[in-house]
Amino acid sequence: MDLQQRVASIQGTSVFVFQMGALPGSTGGLPVQMVVRSDDSYRNVFGVMSHLREEASKSGLFAVVDSDLAFDNPVVRVTVDRTKANALGIRMERIGNALNTLIGENYVNRFGYYGRSYDVIPQAVPLSRLTPDALKTYYMRDQNGHQVPLSALASVRVDVEPNRLPQFGQQNSATFQAILAKGVTMGDAVSFLKAKAAEFPPGYSYDWQSDSRQYVQEGNALIFAFLFALIAIYLVLSVQYNSFTDPVIILVSVPLSVFGALIPLALGVTTLNIYTEIGLITLIGLVSKHGILMVEFANEILHRDNVDRRTAIETAAAIRFRPIIMTTAAMVVGLAPLVIATGAGANSRFGLGTVIVVGMIVGTSMTLFVLPSVYTVIRPRRSKTV
Repeated sequence: MDLQQRVASIQGTSVFVFQMGALPGSTGGLPVQMVVRSDDSYRNVFGVMSHLREEASKSGLFAVVDSDLAFDNPVVRVTVDRTKANALGIRMERIGNALNTLIGENYVNRFGYYGRSYDVIPQAVPLSRLTPDALKTYYMRDQNGHQVPLSALASVRVDVEPNRLPQFGQQNSATFQAILAKGVTMGDAVSFLKAKAAEFPPGYSYDWQSDSRQYVQEGNALIFAFLFALIAIYLVLSVQYNSFTDPVIILVSVPLSVFGALIPLALGVTTLNIYTEIGLITLIGLVSKHGILMVEFANEILHRDNVDRRTAIETAAAIRFRPIIMTTAAMVVGLAPLVIATGAGANSRFGLGTVIVVGMIVGTSMTLFVLPSVYTVIRPRRSKTV
C-alpha cells in the first residue's frame, strides 16, 4: 500500500502495484475485473462505468479503481458543406487530399542528394496546424481556379472520443479494474460488485476476468470436492469394514474438525482461499484416522469379549488415547513452521497451517467424547455387521 501511494503521486502515469496470483490461470491485469457490456453506445456504457467506479471508490473496499474505457482522446471534426462545395465545383476528394497533405504528413516521392535518398513529405508549417482554428486559414481552388477559404466550406468542432473501443462477447464493453484494500477479501469485493450490477439499466450485463473470474467460477468447487471426498472415503470404509454404519461413526469426527477449522476464518485470522480449502479437505483424511483407530479396536473387543457396545468403545478409547494424541501432536508440531512463516508467500502458508492445526486440535478434542456416544447409539447390537 505504501508503494502504491508513492507511485500514484507521479503525474501523467497510471502505475498499479499488486501481488501476482499465487496459482496460474488468471487472465492477467489487476486482481478484480468486472466487464460491463451492452448493445448501448460507448458513451452510455462509459456513464454506467463511471457511476460504478464512483460507488466503488466510496465503499472503501478497493485501494485503486480503474477502467479501460475513457473519453479522453481529443479529436477535431471537420464537417464539409457538400452542397456549397458542389456548387463551387470542389469535390470531396480534393478537400480530403488537401487536408491529408497539409496535416497528415503525406508521402509524395523521394529525391537523391549526394548519394542518399530522402523522402518528400509536404506539410503545412507548424503555426498553421497548431490549433483547430488554423484549419480555417487553408484555401481550396474551385472549378474556375479561384481560391476559396476552407472556412467557407466547412465547420471545425473539437470533440473527445474513447481511448479505445473494447468489446466483450460482440457487445460494447468497459472493464472495471481494482486492487483490494488491506484486509478485504475477494468475496467481499465480488458481493459488492454484484449488488451494484443489480442496479444497471435494462440491457446491461456483466462478466468477470482475472482472479475474480477464478473466484466466481471455482469458488463453489470446495463444496463438491468436499462431498466427493466424503463419499469416496465412505465407500472405501464400507468395503473395508463390510458395514454401512461403521463408516458413519468414523466420519462423525469430520464435521467436528471442520467446525474447528472454520473458527479462525470466522474470527478473521485468515480468509477462505485455495490454500485453506486444501487444508479443509486434508482434514478429512487426517481426522478420519482417529475414528478408524477407535472403531476398529472397539469392534475387535466387541466380537472377542462379547461385551456391550459402551464397554467396548470405552475400552477402545482408553487404549487408543495415546496413539491419537501422539498423531495429533506430531501433525501440529509438523505444521507449526507454516503458522509462524514469514517472508514471501507467508500468507498462503499461514492460512494452510492455521486451518489444519486448529481443525486437528478441536476435532481431536471433540472426537474423543462425541464418537464414543455415537458408537453406543447407532452401532448394531449383533456381533457382525452387514
